[in-house]
Amino acid sequence: MYRLVASDMDETFLDTEHKIPEVNVRAVRRMRELGVLFVPSSGRPYASIMESIRELDPKLMEGGYVISFNGGFINRYGDPKPLLTCSLNHELAEELYALGREHGYCMHVYAPDGLIYVCNLPESERRYLSTLSGIVYFDPADEKNLSFLGDDVVKLLYMSDDFSGLRELGAQLKPEVAAKGGSVTYSSSRYLEFMPAGVNKGTGLLHLAKMLGIPREETIGVGDASNDAQMIELAGLGVGVANVTDDVRPLCDAVLDTRSDQGAFGELVERFLEPGEGAGEAA
Repeated sequence: MYRLVASDMDETFLDTEHKIPEVNVRAVRRMRELGVLFVPSSGRPYASIMESIRELDPKLMEGGYVISFNGGFINRYGDPKPLLTCSLNHELAEELYALGREHGYCMHVYAPDGLIYVCNLPESERRYLSTLSGIVYFDPADEKNLSFLGDDVVKLLYMSDDFSGLRELGAQLKPEVAAKGGSVTYSSSRYLEFMPAGVNKGTGLLHLAKMLGIPREETIGVGDASNDAQMIELAGLGVGVANVTDDVRPLCDAVLDTRSDQGAFGELVERFLEPGEGAGEAA
């Protein structure tokens, strides 16, 4: 029996317009009826996640939790004060920012208050971010370092439509990033993300499960990309939506037949949560 479902948001629970497919709304309602806790888990800040799930009846999320910043923050649903926090090594954040300025990379810099500071956006990224809240645009020519954010940076990422190029860059930077207490991951087929070492959606899931007294074996992790990999591996059942990336697919205990934009959570509930013969099998 599964008691907790932790789910990535973009390209997993949400469609391409950052909306919740109606089938997923019904699925969350059914989870509630079954006593299963639905936990959004995203690389985005808490406030941005809350904006994305505003279509859900708040009663379906009462007593629930939100995992944000790739597992670095945990909040009670409806409470902006986090129970768990993290921050990127300051020296590392400044070096990554300087590298981004030097090469003109599109960057997202995440502050603890939930604001996302972005620069050098191609038009494709500007369109993508247009439906999200908490975005602050800035000119890196005006900001020589990250002092305008204060002392803490939770996460920093580079964006490019040349994803293979980003992966090459990530591989080059990984040893130096690791030496300074950071880690490298990827998401949405366009982001190279830098997080504190040991912080990921998998550790976030395990922290929450321990807080709630839920055994790991009774959790499900659902995702589509590299920054979901640890959550998929560490959950009792790791599930990929049909559009899961090729590098994460082999890590999944099960891959759904339904894509995120079609609403995959009806299938998830039917296959793994509904009582009856065959429920919970990863075949």
